[in-house]
Amino acid sequence: MLKDVTINGNEERANSFIKKVSGKNCHFVCVISYTETCEIPSITVAGADAGLVKYTPAADAEFLYHGECRCIDTVPATPDGKPTPALITRTALNRAGIPLTVVDAGSIVKPDLPFVSLGLEHGKNIVHGRALDIALVKKAFENGVELGSKLSKTTEHVVIGESIPAGTTTALGVLLAMGVDARYKVSSSMPENPHGLKLTTVERGMKAASVTFGSLANKPFEAISHLGDPMIPAVAGIATGASESSSVMLAGGTQMAAVVSLIHAIDKDALDSMVVGTTRYVLDDKTSDLRQLIKSVADLPILSCNLHLDKSTKNGLRAYAHGFVKEGVGAGGACIAAMLKSNGAIDGSKLLREIEREYERSIELLS
Repeated sequence: MLKDVTINGNEERANSFIKKVSGKNCHFVCVISYTETCEIPSITVAGADAGLVKYTPAADAEFLYHGECRCIDTVPATPDGKPTPALITRTALNRAGIPLTVVDAGSIVKPDLPFVSLGLEHGKNIVHGRALDIALVKKAFENGVELGSKLSKTTEHVVIGESIPAGTTTALGVLLAMGVDARYKVSSSMPENPHGLKLTTVERGMKAASVTFGSLANKPFEAISHLGDPMIPAVAGIATGASESSSVMLAGGTQMAAVVSLIHAIDKDALDSMVVGTTRYVLDDKTSDLRQLIKSVADLPILSCNLHLDKSTKNGLRAYAHGFVKEGVGAGGACIAAMLKSNGAIDGSKLLREIEREYERSIELLS
């Protein structure tokens, strides 16, 4: 077992996954997207201010690719300056030599870098019960399957992360519509998880769409069209396609429960090749419950990594261990992938030192 990776859930499948991908090539996919739901005041802190939120997904992708942001003149951060988890993801990918593909699944601001477009529009505010045209939901999934299938022919292990502000709120909507009791279980980038605001937002959308709890359990595309976002079907499609020939890690927090629910409803056998990868900060979060969300849908193992950020000399990084940010841009999955590819030669302590150097380069020297 890897030193700083913990198995949660199906240990047999998790150990089989670890054995299969250890020392093997890996490819990281970052899906960027947008939902107008994030414009609801206080529902997210994914941006230094409300006007910058629409830039966050593109800026995250640019930071991963270039080591700097080009659509904005700073690194994406919370309003009080805690840096994007893309800083952690970039460090892990570079340390392990893992290639990156950025996929645009309905972002408003397009990143200044080569990317794959799935040809999607951004998601609307779910309070109206009309988040996406159902044809676009299906297009997102189908184009994702095609992309994932092609990626699976080039590598043994595909890791898929995402950047979408307010993604836990749309995930909550999809899960409730599909009959998964996700109330008070989705996570937040804030220690004070705004569960009430998220639930009120979703309930307004459900009422507007005449949707009740579980009424769309067998109609996952409809659930997303009413209450979801473009990221969910895009990631689900890529993962499903990639599972044809590769092992797949869904790199993220509670948003990935909505992705798993979609895959389970359409092609549950594809989940046999998958695990969820996240940080320990998500699983330690007392205001959410990723374990229960995943268990409610499928017997899928969760791998979590300890990056020892509580021991960091940097205030912005220590904050991750104290309930801020916690995960995003596939940070946990990217770190686990680096540990797996290196057969454990890379561990959480080594990554911490390099994450701090990246923090110094991109945050401190530019401040």
